[in-house]
Amino acid sequence: MKYILVTGGVISGIGKGIIASSIGTILKSCGLRVTAIKIDPYINIDAGTFSPYEHGEVFVLNDGGEVDLDLGNYERFLDISLYKDNNITTGKIYQHVINKERHGDYLGKTVQVVPHITDAVQEWVMNQAKVPVDDDKREPQICVIELGGTIGDIEGMPFVEAFRQFQFKAKRENFCNIHVSLVPQPNATGEQKTKPTQNSVRALRGLGLSPDLIVCRSAKPIEMAVKEKISMFCHVEPEQVIFIHDVSSTYRVPILLEEQGIIKYFKQRLNLPIDDQPSDLLMKWKKMACRYERLLKVCSIALVGKYTKLSDCYASVFKALEHSALAINYKLDLMYIDSTELERSTEAENSVKYHQAWHKLCKADGILVPGGFGIRGTEGKLQAISWARTKKKPFLGVCLGMQLAVVEFARNCLNWEDANSTEFDPDTKNPVV
Repeated sequence: MKYILVTGGVISGIGKGIIASSIGTILKSCGLRVTAIKIDPYINIDAGTFSPYEHGEVFVLNDGGEVDLDLGNYERFLDISLYKDNNITTGKIYQHVINKERHGDYLGKTVQVVPHITDAVQEWVMNQAKVPVDDDKREPQICVIELGGTIGDIEGMPFVEAFRQFQFKAKRENFCNIHVSLVPQPNATGEQKTKPTQNSVRALRGLGLSPDLIVCRSAKPIEMAVKEKISMFCHVEPEQVIFIHDVSSTYRVPILLEEQGIIKYFKQRLNLPIDDQPSDLLMKWKKMACRYERLLKVCSIALVGKYTKLSDCYASVFKALEHSALAINYKLDLMYIDSTELERSTEAENSVKYHQAWHKLCKADGILVPGGFGIRGTEGKLQAISWARTKKKPFLGVCLGMQLAVVEFARNCLNWEDANSTEFDPDTKNPVV
């Protein structure tokens, strides 16, 4: 088994998930069987109890596991089916170790972070890496592991220590570390700064891991002088420094990695039985990415929800619409509308916000009302549903959106004025939901 550990520096949310998924995609295109593990250093057992603003939307796996949405990227990019144990959290590891301690498995020893927690992490990774995730049920050959958070975070330390030990257990030819870092470009000077990356790599080395590849994220393509500077100060060859700038579509990322010789590097570094050239799978991928960028016809969809300040809160809706639009050669224009801004109370408080929200809704080709909890914003959702029905706009109600469509129809077409869901009004005379 070959292991690729993806760590992140400078800031969280830098794109480790997309980088990890893209690396997996490239290796899969070379004919290798790939699996993926996401490590989240929070103490929650899983992502099921999070507010959507904390970590975005929960991704639900086939076995019912409620996990981080990065596992959704892995499944989409790699065309695999993962399990809840492919998502490791601090909470899960500590629960596992405490259960063993209560059972007497440690024979009275003092249970400590090192070696017991770190051993549990390594054992979990090795066991889960062997679990088949493809339809053919064969054991994977490569496991891509993404360590969430940022190097230096106190909660991530036990995991970094676990992999410091693990690199010797797995042997050098079976383990490599990819470090994803930020290269900011302040507007004042317009110069791309390497110091955050230097500090981040120094911190990683201080913890006992040495990056084999440094993936630099930036807003614009990075200049060769910057690459040479990072190579010199971070103690790696220039070809071990890879640049990924912001692109119009995340599907462009595997192509950027492949163009910078990552297949040749992995073949030598991990002694992989592959050709230097990618297969037809990556050619199909290139065609899809090019098609995505050449789309001319636009379809605008209004998403009327309560958590619109963070687009990741509705990741599943966005991905479903994006893939559907691509399938029929349309570019998706998804307009996020806060449902509270469609309500009469907003008109009194802030008429500009109210009219802007209604302007967006009126110009949409279709309206989608997703799921949600609690009564806040439901009146705005009902207004949007009523607009869609009376103006004959294509409408899709998902979960709460569908329930409110039933409520709206009962109130305005059947004249049951107090029709409601018992979730919001337990005493309603017309509990349509």
